[in-house]
Amino acid sequence: ANPSGDIFGGWVLSQMDIAGGIAAGQRAKGRVATVAVNAMSFIRPVNVGDILCVYASIKRTGRTSISVHLEAWAMRGRLGERVKVTEGTFTFVAIDKAGKPTPFD
Repeated sequence: ANPSGDIFGGWVLSQMDIAGGIAAGQRAKGRVATVAVNAMSFIRPVNVGDILCVYASIKRTGRTSISVHLEAWAMRGRLGERVKVTEGTFTFVAIDKAGKPTPFD
């Protein structure tokens, strides 16, 4: 965090990448790798003490690739006010044991 108590955007992006990888891996029924962050908007800061929730939805699938839309919401304070703080679209590719792109069903 910075001296103002804001969480670094890179940390938020990494949490979104993890959530997107879980969603893409479930869809591919196997291993995936992040190949692109196609869009990313930091809407509001995430504060120290916020609870961060990341929601993923599959936007598009190709032969080996999966596009995932992600939204991060912060729950603020004891009252639990929820605000959207970040959203983005990530692309993942299904890969085999050798790390090469592989088609999925």
